[in-house]
Amino acid sequence: MSGAARRKAAVQAPLRVLAVASEGFPFIKTGGLADVVGALPAALAPEGIAVTTMLPGYPAVMAALGPIQASATLPDLFGAPARLVRAQAAGRDVIAIDAPHLFARPGSPYLAPGGTDWPDNALRFAALGRAAAHAAAHMGFDAVHAHDWQAGLAPAYLRFAGSRIPTLFTIHNLAFQGQFPAGTFGMLGLPAEAFATDGVEYFGGVGYLKSGVWFADRVSTVSPGYAAEIRTPQWGMGLDGLLRSRGAAFGGILNGLDTVEWDPATDTHLPARFDATSRAARAANKAELQSRMGLDVLPDAPLFAFVGRLAWQKGVDLILEALPAILDNGAQLAILGTGERELEQRVRGATDTQIGRVGSFIGFDEGFARLCYGGADSILMPSRFEPCGLGQLCALRYGAPPVVARVGGLADTVIDANEMAIAAGAGTGLNFAPVSQEMLASAIERAIALYRDPPAWQRLQANAMASDVSWKRSAGKYAAQFRGMIADRG
Repeated sequence: MSGAARRKAAVQAPLRVLAVASEGFPFIKTGGLADVVGALPAALAPEGIAVTTMLPGYPAVMAALGPIQASATLPDLFGAPARLVRAQAAGRDVIAIDAPHLFARPGSPYLAPGGTDWPDNALRFAALGRAAAHAAAHMGFDAVHAHDWQAGLAPAYLRFAGSRIPTLFTIHNLAFQGQFPAGTFGMLGLPAEAFATDGVEYFGGVGYLKSGVWFADRVSTVSPGYAAEIRTPQWGMGLDGLLRSRGAAFGGILNGLDTVEWDPATDTHLPARFDATSRAARAANKAELQSRMGLDVLPDAPLFAFVGRLAWQKGVDLILEALPAILDNGAQLAILGTGERELEQRVRGATDTQIGRVGSFIGFDEGFARLCYGGADSILMPSRFEPCGLGQLCALRYGAPPVVARVGGLADTVIDANEMAIAAGAGTGLNFAPVSQEMLASAIERAIALYRDPPAWQRLQANAMASDVSWKRSAGKYAAQFRGMIADRG
């Protein structure tokens, strides 16, 4: 083969990226991180990026693996030998860290049966970073994509191993930083010089997310709006100065939705499937949702739903405080989720005192969540901060125009149906700011008024379902990041 032919083949060959995360759909999922990690490989393939996903070898992950294609041995991974096993599973190229002493535990990836963190989480996720560095160096990868604090040490291990493999570190939620006592550092196997302000040291302890931000070649977060917010002291949670210092190496790339997995025309969780041309079929889903939530089955009552963590961040308390705006206007509310005990109790109280008008399910069920998106008239997302949010993308896709706070990725993805937007035919949902009970109530009342104007509501629904919530644009931006940082490394 001539030199020119070799160069042409090299250009055409896909870049090999190792994605490193603590969870990934469909193998293990606790939240939106898993959806993103699960969707990106297929989204990046048309961009010439071949993604292999590394996950801890939890029981669910090990059970899902097909025939092992390759393996590597790590003689001592924090106290015992481990293997890296590679296989094709669920249409994805996967490397699992087969380390039973760290990951062969039932239930949550992060929490012990009593609901507290596993006491050795610092070592468990240091193992994820160390294994990623080993795989990147010995299994033929061109770049590493590390997700959230659990993978935050991967860039550090690569840096101190003298590797030239570049890393992209993505922050999914700055509120979760992986901070551990200073005594943890001595167990990590990093050189003493790494425990410094310009390293993994963070307010006297060890910061895994801080490590990723510091050592990665480039840093991203999951929406441009959130990237701007966390550069400020108000929302930077102690890292705004470091994020500002990264300059052009830090930015926001909007999350997308796997539009094959999330498709109301094929979703088997829905009693009635539909698309943009058959939205009337949503009525059957609404009736089923009302019935399952213990609500009066009233086809003309506007039905709002909340799906997600019952947490202060998500503004669930604001929804409960804004209940008069819903109930006094003849609307209904359905809440599905689990989270903070006080909020769970308040949700149960509202359900018990407003029988037939407020319904709830404390827990999480994927099929029930799909029914909420496919049956509710509108999804409420009054988050106080929201890195990106996937719920509003699901709501748009399923024809439930969302009511969202104008923060982070919510502001980036939902076009407010104000008077000018309605005149221009551009609205896809309703936004409000500042994030308060009063402004949420006002947005809910605007949504009810639109709902009771059928032509206006149908246009809003059509606009919502026409929104491009796929990964197509963002996949191109990720591909540019990978190619750019590889070029920077020479």
